[in-house]
Amino acid sequence: MKKRTILFLLTVIAALFLAACSNDNSEHSNKNQADHKTEQKQNSNSTKDEGMTEMHHEGMDMNHSSSGEVPQGLKEAANPKFKVGSKAIINSDHMEGMKGAEATIIGAYETTVYTISYTPTTGGEKVTNHKWIIHEEIKDAVDQPYKPGDEVTVEADHMKGMEGAKAVIDSAQRTTIYMVDYTSTTGEKVTNHKWVTESELTVK
Repeated sequence: MKKRTILFLLTVIAALFLAACSNDNSEHSNKNQADHKTEQKQNSNSTKDEGMTEMHHEGMDMNHSSSGEVPQGLKEAANPKFKVGSKAIINSDHMEGMKGAEATIIGAYETTVYTISYTPTTGGEKVTNHKWIIHEEIKDAVDQPYKPGDEVTVEADHMKGMEGAKAVIDSAQRTTIYMVDYTSTTGEKVTNHKWVTESELTVK
């Protein structure tokens, strides 16, 4: 009788132990599945956000043409590689239909040119590495060129929401920059476009 009681107790203990293990494995499996779903959702949202940012930058209202007026204090280049009135081929692609287009040089100037990141004053996604603004298009610009990481206020109006925006300098280089007329490869006629750097042009 005593042996049967002990055997019965051992059987009950073993059953409880197996049940506990089963529940633990089930909870662990459910947790892994939940973590996997959360990770998939986060990756999906991240990809979506990146795509929205890129589309927002490409689809913004960009002023390809301008009045031709240049900022006060901007100095003409003494001996530019591309003379005013000459032709050149545009190699840059920071605007749709620009790369490969034939350009007429309207003006050539010596200055420091910047790429910037900023949030438009009209709201929306942050614009990163925008090309280009020049030193003379920065509000209350100091005499010395700005460095990457410096914060400035933009006076240029190349894009909607740019003028008056707070921006961070991404890169800076001293070079000759050009104002050009061109017809884009998509058929749009652009006049007094600001700006194209010397390295973005090749001799026709």
